[in-house]
Amino acid sequence: MKEKIIEILQDLTGSEEVATNLDLNLFDTGLIDSMATVQLLLELQAQCGVDVPVSEFERSEWETPNKIIAKVESLKA
Repeated sequence: MKEKIIEILQDLTGSEEVATNLDLNLFDTGLIDSMATVQLLLELQAQCGVDVPVSEFERSEWETPNKIIAKVESLKA
């Protein structure tokens, strides 16, 4: 699951850094904006089977690759 999420993030951001720095703040660095957030949620739904309505998206829970991985794993449990 971790590898798939990192691959999604790399495709979305165009950055290899998301694979090497899992505590990188994707919003503060400008790698993800509001449009990319929607794309991320759609990709996670399609590829990982997790459904996160935009209305329930809490940016602080999704700001780093590590947090995204943990959130997706908790939603899959």
